[in-house]
Amino acid sequence: MSAPPAGQQRSRCGVIELPSPCLVVLVGPAGSGKSTWAAEHLAGHVVSSDALRGLVGEGEHDLRASADAFAVLDDVVDRRLRRGLTTVIDSLGNDVARRARAREMAARHGTPCVAVVFDVPLREVKARNRSRPSPVPDAVLRRQLGEWPEVMAAVDAEPFDAVHRAGAASLVSPSLTRRRVPDRSAAVSMVAPLGNSSRDALRFGLQVPHFAWEGGPAMIGATLRDIARRAEAAGLDDLWLMDHMRQIPMFGPPWSDMLESWTTLGHLAGCTERIGLGTLVTGITYRNVAHLGKIVATLDVLSGGRARCGLGLAWYADEHHAYGWEFPPRDHRYALLRDALLLLPRLWGPGNKPFDGDALHVPDTTCYPRPLQAKVPIMVGGSGERRTLRLVAEVADACNLFGEPEVVARKVAVLRAHCADVGRDPDEVSVSHLSTVLIGDDAAHVRELVERHRPPKVATERFARSIAAGTVEQHIARVERLVEAGVDHLIVSVVGVEHGGALERWADVAAASRRSIGSAPADHIPLV
Repeated sequence: MSAPPAGQQRSRCGVIELPSPCLVVLVGPAGSGKSTWAAEHLAGHVVSSDALRGLVGEGEHDLRASADAFAVLDDVVDRRLRRGLTTVIDSLGNDVARRARAREMAARHGTPCVAVVFDVPLREVKARNRSRPSPVPDAVLRRQLGEWPEVMAAVDAEPFDAVHRAGAASLVSPSLTRRRVPDRSAAVSMVAPLGNSSRDALRFGLQVPHFAWEGGPAMIGATLRDIARRAEAAGLDDLWLMDHMRQIPMFGPPWSDMLESWTTLGHLAGCTERIGLGTLVTGITYRNVAHLGKIVATLDVLSGGRARCGLGLAWYADEHHAYGWEFPPRDHRYALLRDALLLLPRLWGPGNKPFDGDALHVPDTTCYPRPLQAKVPIMVGGSGERRTLRLVAEVADACNLFGEPEVVARKVAVLRAHCADVGRDPDEVSVSHLSTVLIGDDAAHVRELVERHRPPKVATERFARSIAAGTVEQHIARVERLVEAGVDHLIVSVVGVEHGGALERWADVAAASRRSIGSAPADHIPLV
């Protein structure tokens, strides 16, 4: 057997150790035991070309259906990798182009790709084939066995992350391949925690800021569910809603369709399984803060530990006036926000001690059931350098910023100075960035999308100028500039998100950035 390329691993002592997640490509002639081995060690992770022939053709041995079966296989594998799921491709594995295709898909999603080669004695292969209900024709099997030495040599030379030899006695290390499903007491592990700013912890989210879609109110529910499920399937970390009772000027007129955020998040919790759910951000004046704490705790319990809590000063005076709500002076709203940041963790903790702050007085902080997360992450929206970022440094888990990288870099420097002043490690505070993006396949497609989605006249020029439009490669470069500025959490509103392809292009940006942030030119076309 040839020596493995640099960086490749080999199994030792009959134990195959696989990273989790990973893409496993089985390689071996018919009758070598691939399917039996995979079913025994990796059941539930296997995508079989034979089974897909049975799905799209007249049976598993309908070779005329092979092209369609492999097209479906590629689609299934791609979707599983987007969700971070270990996946096993059960086919012959003797086609060099298909092995290269598997490695390309894995690389696109930042997933290791491992080959497991079934080097079984030829006599045993022939005997197994004869015992099959529908044996492979002798001529076909002879051709596979004749090519087998060349296939093994080729696999050894190819840039897999690891190549293992397998047989009936080979074991798979279960601690590395079995996905751990968090129980009720550890549900926080279902959602990536806030507060780690390293590149390895890059997170990507989607914000849905409006609901005026084709079909009107009758189609809002179905469209939103489809967006949420696509975002989850694409591997995004979280889904965010604005917290407004009517549309804000930069997205449309006040009579444009708008859903109440926390009710909507409860609905989305029931139709998703993994993705984090939160508001970006809840105005501190919109609800009694203790009641808000109960709402968030309820969402966390019902979603299995996926709630996010975004808080902000509230700014939309016209909305307050329209609903008859008090719109306190700015200083009072700051006092409310500070008290909320102190009250909510106490409310979500054990006991029922009273809370007395500068603006809030809660005689009894009973809140059962408590959230499943040991600590529900609280994000503060706003970038005021003197007061807001100081408040973040003192008591919040994350902040949310706007603007170009140079603006963000200045804000992050201020935040870190505040952290040093209050004696807090700045890496404990996540820095997220919110923007509106339009993503095309190439420059011509970007221009086409710009024209198709040009905002109506009611939209403000400020909003129009704020949209970053470009190709996937240009957005990867933009992500790199924001990460260099100190951002670890990229959240976007995607123009045309309700249409197929738009959200998935953002997922491609996320996958490529997690894998290796690129250096393409970051010029963008403003949507004006």
